[in-house]
Amino acid sequence: MPDFWSEQSKAQGVLRRLSGRKKVVERWRGLEKNIADLIELASLAEEDTALGEEVQSEVERVASYLDELELEEAFTSEYDARNAILAIHAGAGGTESQDWAQMLLRMYLRWAERRGYKAEVLDTSPGEEVGIKSAVVDISGDYACGYLKSEHGVHRLVRLSPFDADHARHTSFVLVEVMPEAETGVDVKIEPDDLKVDVFRSSGPGGQHMQKTSSAVRLTHVPTGLVVTSQSERSQHQNKEIALKILQSRLLEMALEKQAEERARLKGKHIVAGWGNQIRSYVLHPYKMVKDHRNDYQIGDTEAVLDGDLDGFIIAYLRSSLGRER
Repeated sequence: MPDFWSEQSKAQGVLRRLSGRKKVVERWRGLEKNIADLIELASLAEEDTALGEEVQSEVERVASYLDELELEEAFTSEYDARNAILAIHAGAGGTESQDWAQMLLRMYLRWAERRGYKAEVLDTSPGEEVGIKSAVVDISGDYACGYLKSEHGVHRLVRLSPFDADHARHTSFVLVEVMPEAETGVDVKIEPDDLKVDVFRSSGPGGQHMQKTSSAVRLTHVPTGLVVTSQSERSQHQNKEIALKILQSRLLEMALEKQAEERARLKGKHIVAGWGNQIRSYVLHPYKMVKDHRNDYQIGDTEAVLDGDLDGFIIAYLRSSLGRER
């Protein structure tokens, strides 16, 4: 293929996908070797009973690894192996919802840390009193998008308000979006004439420099009307790069949604647009429970969940996805 390197971005995209495929093959071959070693160890244990505990421990380890690989069968999209762009939007409710959005941002950052993923907050819009109105996070790691797709939807919090003098019970809603990170020049092509660029002064915290200079950037994609802003960095150039990265992922997600809608239309399924019903409820009063409404998976340790222990919910979602597809 003499023209392979003529378009660097496309070539790099192909190499990244090839690298991902190689990792999958290596993991299954590694499992195959582990099973062969286990069989050999088990045959030795027939002669030396002292090896029994070691065999049992190895069986459990191999079984756990096999479960993880089988879960990856739920990653049916070519984009599941990608890094994820996660966006958090506070719903109606002012202070309550903005505080809830901040809690969810911390939860996802802690989850990424637990898994050994890299998480970079690309942009935040501070709340009027506390919390945040919105945030965008880039989460990098193998199958980050595939695992996080379980989080796409509305998250509901029920608690006694810390901001209400009467400590009344409040319900807050936050929308979480999960998008695959787009590959520049491969997934989405944005023509310069399709972009309207506006600069303005940052409205958030960040010192006098950010307040006095017009470093914040607003990009409008004219054909679709999509608007993306970035104001977290001190440099206008940095903010423009971040905004463009987010815009590309939003355009890719829009294209994928259109494809899903068309497939659903052909199958006679009805898709409801908009926020829709909540996917998960976090109840802190009058009892403590986190429940996923899509598969009824629930747990009573709300503190652990809010501290990033999400794997139970993610695994339950992926397993239910496999059940629907089989």
